[in-house]
Amino acid sequence: MSPHDVWEAFNDPNLDGPGQLATHVRLSLIALAAATAAGVALGVAAAKLGGRWTAFMVVSVSNLGRTVPTFALMALVVALTSIGERPALAGLVLLGIPPVLLNAYTAVRGVDPAVTDAARGMGFTRLGVLTRVEIPLSLPLVFAGIRISAIQIVATAVLAAAVGAGGLGVLILAGLANSDDAVLLAGAVPTALLAVGTGLVLGLAQWLLTPRGLRPRTTSHTLAPHRTAPRPPEKDTP
Repeated sequence: MSPHDVWEAFNDPNLDGPGQLATHVRLSLIALAAATAAGVALGVAAAKLGGRWTAFMVVSVSNLGRTVPTFALMALVVALTSIGERPALAGLVLLGIPPVLLNAYTAVRGVDPAVTDAARGMGFTRLGVLTRVEIPLSLPLVFAGIRISAIQIVATAVLAAAVGAGGLGVLILAGLANSDDAVLLAGAVPTALLAVGTGLVLGLAQWLLTPRGLRPRTTSHTLAPHRTAPRPPEKDTP
C-alpha cells in the first residue's frame, strides 16, 4: 500500500472523500460555534452571578462531559428522535461545552480584583468592566478551552457516520468493514491533519486576539547568558 493507493481511495466516487471531508468540516464548525457560545455564556454567568456551590457545579459538569461517551449521547438522541445530523450535532456540542465552560469560568473568576476596582473607579459600569476589562484579560484561558473543544470535536466527529450524518467516519467505517487499509487511512489521515490544523489555526487566533501586553514574548534578558552580579570591593580591615 502506497500514498497513491490512499489518495485513490479518498477520491473514489463511491466513497466521495472530498464530499465527506466537507461534511466533516461543516459539522465540526457548527458544533464548535454552538459549544463556544453556550460555554462562554454559561461560564461568564456562573462567574459573575454564581453562589458558593457554583464552582463545584462547573467542575462537576466539566468532568461529566469528559466521562460520558459521545457515542452514547448520540445514541440517546437517536432513540428520542431519528438518525441524521441532529443527534450527531447534539453529541458534539455537549462534548465541546465543558472545556469552554470551565476555562471561561476560571478565567473571569481569576481576574485581579484590584484591576476591576480600578476600572470602577474610572467610571466603568458593570457591563463596561466585564466587556472592556474582564473578558479581554480572560481571552488567553478562554481560547485555550476553545482549542481543546475544537480538537475534541474534530476528532470525535468521525462517530457522526455511525448515526447517518456522514463525514470522514464513513471512510473509516468502510475500511474497517472491508479490511481495506487504504480506505481506512483515507479517512483517518485527513481527520488527524484536520485536528492538528485546527489546533494551529486557533493557537494563532488566540495570539492575535490576546491583548498585546498579555502576549507571551521573549525578552532580551531571557536570551542573554546568565551573569553573576559583580561583588562589591571588600573594605580593608585595620
